[in-house]
Amino acid sequence: MIAEVRAFNRFYTAVIGMLRSGMHDSPYSLTEARVLFELNRSAAEVEVGEIKRLLELDGGYLSRVLARLEGDGLIRRERSAADARRQVVTLTAQGRDTYAHLDERSDAEVSALLDALPERDRTRLVASMGTIREILGEKPDKAPYVIRPPRPGDLGWVVSRHGAVYAREYGWGPDFEALVARICADFLDNQTDPGQAGWIAEVDGHRAGCVFCVRKDATTAQLRLLLVEPSARGLGIGSRLVEECLRFAHDTGYQSIMLWTRDPLTSARKIYESAGFKLTGEEPGKGFMEQFWERPL
Repeated sequence: MIAEVRAFNRFYTAVIGMLRSGMHDSPYSLTEARVLFELNRSAAEVEVGEIKRLLELDGGYLSRVLARLEGDGLIRRERSAADARRQVVTLTAQGRDTYAHLDERSDAEVSALLDALPERDRTRLVASMGTIREILGEKPDKAPYVIRPPRPGDLGWVVSRHGAVYAREYGWGPDFEALVARICADFLDNQTDPGQAGWIAEVDGHRAGCVFCVRKDATTAQLRLLLVEPSARGLGIGSRLVEECLRFAHDTGYQSIMLWTRDPLTSARKIYESAGFKLTGEEPGKGFMEQFWERPL
């Protein structure tokens, strides 16, 4: 197992170019780039001791790194006004420009790495990275998730989870699950329609949510089948799925978008209200109110 971990480390450092003399075709090393990153994160000055703690660097080595960056005009070092025994560091305007260039180059290199992979492999890669970070001690406030187009088998999951989740939470029976199945069947029957699209959310490589945008008429889109798994609620997935739906409907040329929901779904209603939807009508159902919401695009 030790050999496997070391082999992965050697492989990954080569993939992301850590062994090159300069990061992203610049004269700066990975450590120097990380110092610039930490300074750029702060709008104010940062104590040298804090940089040492964040990056777990030897004091002498950090001093040499700072001297090099200062010599290049990227940082400014001075004594703290609050405590003259402490030294603080700030980025200069040139330093922020240099960091911005490194950040752009880093994004471009990662983008090229991901673009070379099929969609399914990109999803697996990002999910696996999140798993590694979690196992090795990182505890993010919110779990990472990805949004992707539907793949074969996803629509069956949509029907199954709608049936199971809403039966457990609201007591809705086979009639509701049959309705979801018909909506999914219509979506599949109209796969060539450029006016419809769907999105699946994944957390740690597992399906955690969905939403679909379909054609209501020539100028109106309809948002359908928004669902977030109970285990994934609170991560912002529902709002993100609605944003994807709105963006697609707008870019496709629809003039407005509507949706149908039921009044017990209070969490979904809050998402719709935050996204600009307005209640336009209600009809009595079996123990609930059918609601219709709409907004311009």
